[in-house]
Amino acid sequence: MTTTAIILAAGKGTRMRSDLPKVVFPVGGRAMVCAVVDACQQSGCSRVVVVVGHKQELVRDALKDYRVEYAVQDQQQGTGHAVACAAPLFTGEAASPGNRVLVLCGDGPLIRAETIKAMLQRHDQAHAAATLATSVIEDPSGYGRIVRDEQGRFRAIVEQKNCTPEQLKVREVNPSYYCFDAQSLFTALPRVTRNPVSSEYYLTDVPALLLGDGRRVEVIDAVPPEDVLSINTPEDLAMVDAIYRSRAGTTAATGTASVKGAR
Repeated sequence: MTTTAIILAAGKGTRMRSDLPKVVFPVGGRAMVCAVVDACQQSGCSRVVVVVGHKQELVRDALKDYRVEYAVQDQQQGTGHAVACAAPLFTGEAASPGNRVLVLCGDGPLIRAETIKAMLQRHDQAHAAATLATSVIEDPSGYGRIVRDEQGRFRAIVEQKNCTPEQLKVREVNPSYYCFDAQSLFTALPRVTRNPVSSEYYLTDVPALLLGDGRRVEVIDAVPPEDVLSINTPEDLAMVDAIYRSRAGTTAATGTASVKGAR
C-alpha cells in the first residue's frame, strides 16, 4: 500500500489583485504551497505531484528545493479536470486497489500533518474508497456543505448555490481535504460531467459517484476551524500569515512581503 499526493496549484490569484498564481504568495516568509508539501511529506507520502498551469515557472521555482513531480493543466476546467491531468503519473498506483492518494489544495497553508494522518487512519479502518476530512465552522457561507443521511453517513457535498434552505443551515463544510483509493478515483473521474453553470469538472462529484457504485465514503470532522480560512484577498493572506507565524513562533519581517515577479 502506498500513500501519494496530488496538490492543486494551477489557479490564478485574481482576487488577490494580481495575475500571479495564488499559491506563490508568501505565508511565513515563503510560498504558501510549501506548507502543503511539508504536511504531505510529514504524513508519510512517498510521492507528491503538483498540478501547475498559469505562470507555472513561478510555482516550480518556489518548490525547487523539494522533491516533487509536476502535471500540467493547460486550461482551467475545474478541480476534477486538474486531477485528471495528473492521472498519467498514477498508472502504477491505480493498477490495483488499496493505494491511497491525497488530493489537497495548494492555497491551504494551515493544513496540519496530524489532520492528514487522522484522515488516513479513518480511511484504512473503514476500507473506504474515499474519505473526506471536514470542519464545523460558525459561518459556513461560501463553502460546500456536507450532507449526511439519517444514520450520519455521507450523502453528498452540496455547493452553497445549490443548497436548499435547510442545507444552508448545515455548518459542516468541505475544506477540500480528500483521501481516495487511487484505483477508485481514476476509474470514477472519466464519469464526472461538466457543471451546467460553470462548465467545469468538479472533484466534489467523485464521492457521490463512488457512493452510487456501492462503495464506502467516510467523513471525519478533523479539520480545526481556523485551518479552513480561505485566502482570496490580500487581507485574507495577512490573517492566515499571522496564524501561521503564531503557530510556528515566528514574527513577520518589517515591511510588506513580496513575491518574485509581482507587479
